Amino acid sequence: QVQLVESGGGLVQAGGSLRLSCAASTRTFSSYTMGWFRQAPGKEREFVAFITSSLGITQYAASVKGRFTISRDNAKNTVYLQMNSLKPEDTAVYYCAIHSSGLGYYESSYATWGQGTQVTVSS
Repeated sequence: QVQLVESGGGLVQAGGSLRLSCAASTRTFSSYTMGWFRQAPGKEREFVAFITSSLGITQYAASVKGRFTISRDNAKNTVYLQMNSLKPEDTAVYYCAIHSSGLGYYESSYATWGQGTQVTVSS
């Protein structure tokens, strides 16, 4: 069974940056579309970004577009989320996931999830 391990979360001031990493324990990582989601306290988990397997096409939620960048290194079986110009409303637990079927914007389209990493942005 594939495992995903996120890292890179932490406490940062508004306007700062963080880079999240998600390492996958699979030799077929390059064949997967990967997504990032987040869940703030008291809220439902929401889509942040995804990157496709072959062409590396990316899509972002409107709330993070222009500030966040998703990328992948297939040689390292790792997907990244570079987060710049962070805002207090970006505070959440961030999860990476492997896409299984359906549109990449929906939580239900992903079958395998990491344990999450906490990002806290102070004002």
